[in-house]
Amino acid sequence: MAKEGEVIAIHSVEEFDAQVRIGKEMSKVIVVDFTASWCPPCRFIAPIFADLAKKNHHAIFLKVDVDEVQAIAARFDVEAMPTFAFVRDEVEVSSHKIVGAEKDRLIQLVSELCGPVPSTPKA
Repeated sequence: MAKEGEVIAIHSVEEFDAQVRIGKEMSKVIVVDFTASWCPPCRFIAPIFADLAKKNHHAIFLKVDVDEVQAIAARFDVEAMPTFAFVRDEVEVSSHKIVGAEKDRLIQLVSELCGPVPSTPKA
C-alpha cells in the first residue's frame, strides 16, 4: 500500500476495486488519472497530479494506464487521455469527469470534491 500523499499505480481490476473499497471505508474521494505512456498531455499533467496527491492526503490518487488495465478504462467510458474521474462511496461522480490535461479545472475539482483536510480532535 502506498503512503499518504503518493499516487498509487493500478495494475489490475482487483487492485482498483480494493482501493475503491478503502476509499469508501475511510470516507475519502478517489481521484483517478487515466493515462497512457505514449500520451504527451499525460506526461505534461503527471507532475501536477503527483503534486495534488502530496497536498491532499485526505483523498486517494490512482493512476490507471489504459493500455494495461483496459477493463477499468471501459468501466469509466474513457475515450481520450488523460481523463480524470472522481469516485465517492464506490460511485463515479460523473458530472465531474475531465477529459484533457486541464490543469486549472483539475485543481479546482480536487479542491471542490475533496474539501479541506479533516481536522483531528484535540485531547
